[in-house]
Amino acid sequence: MEAPAVRFLRQVVQQAVERQASDLHLEPLADGYRVRCRIDGVLHPLPAPAASLAVGVITRVKVLAGLDIAERRIPQDGRMRLSRGDGQVLDVRVSTLPTLYGESVALRLQGTSSEMLDVSRLGLEPAQRDTLLAAIRRRSGLVLVTGPTGSGKTVTLYSLLQVLNAPERKIATVEDPVEIPLPGVAQVAVNDKAGLSFAVALRAFLRQDPDVMMVGEIRDLETADIAIKAAHTGHLVLATLHTRDAPGSLARLLDMGVAPFSLVGTLSLVVAQRLLRRLCPHCRRREMPPSGVGGGTFIAVGCSLCHGTGYCGRVGVFELMPMSWNLGRLVMSGSAVDELAAQARREGMLDLADAAREKVRQGVTSQAEAMAAL
Repeated sequence: MEAPAVRFLRQVVQQAVERQASDLHLEPLADGYRVRCRIDGVLHPLPAPAASLAVGVITRVKVLAGLDIAERRIPQDGRMRLSRGDGQVLDVRVSTLPTLYGESVALRLQGTSSEMLDVSRLGLEPAQRDTLLAAIRRRSGLVLVTGPTGSGKTVTLYSLLQVLNAPERKIATVEDPVEIPLPGVAQVAVNDKAGLSFAVALRAFLRQDPDVMMVGEIRDLETADIAIKAAHTGHLVLATLHTRDAPGSLARLLDMGVAPFSLVGTLSLVVAQRLLRRLCPHCRRREMPPSGVGGGTFIAVGCSLCHGTGYCGRVGVFELMPMSWNLGRLVMSGSAVDELAAQARREGMLDLADAAREKVRQGVTSQAEAMAAL
């Protein structure tokens, strides 16, 4: 017979999976306990356990994740595997954090498998997809994918790796942590305690005769410098960077201390992205403008199939900025980000706002969602 804490954890994870949640939060409060799951980027409440069960639920999570159940004073990270109930196994990333009222636990439900990674499903417009595929089919160069946390950068990178993953190529990645196992790819997880940083792994990669290298995140000048040198010496390098838009990525790297001539000589393409919630196809409603002129736009309504939110799933919107001769000239002359952005638009770049408006026009998302995200 299942213990109550074990049963509660199994049931709440099953609820989160059924609602296609990406994260599950177990949070102690001053006057009770709170359970929430993140669906399409928004947190929603779930039934909480009885106060007497809360410690048992946390202990169960820590046992499954291989964490120290006696240690409650410092954060801990781990992984565990749970049955989804449909025969599939769910890979769960676990993070615990000591708070004023007890340990808060965040579970990242890894629902994306390597079979689901497909560039055509990301949300790129046809011309953008062609530009991106052309950049990664070059034998060398640096391709940057940028955006804030939770903007879908990792899925984009993995989808590109799936395109490149072939017997004739050696691919190596360094990540923090490894999100999705990719058969045939040498994936390395950062381990700061053991001295395995992004920079250390990248240096080791260069002695492994790789064709393609992927850097989970460029955080400092040392990592940026090695990535750029690798791209300069005949490797294709994919990497992420935390910036708001594509032109801002150039300024960020220059601020880190990257030499302008090195950046211009190796950077092939910058991709900036955001995620927008998709309108539920079963209940979305077209709203006509007050003037009655034009086709109007769709708005969220809400039904039982989307749990009343009016949205179901998310789609990416993208801004792609290839490194051109004119952009390189502006970088070398120390031009401001606004000047870089204006030049990129003159060369045909669809910026994030325009890309979001296109998704609204297509009926994929609502005007309210586009405005909130951007």
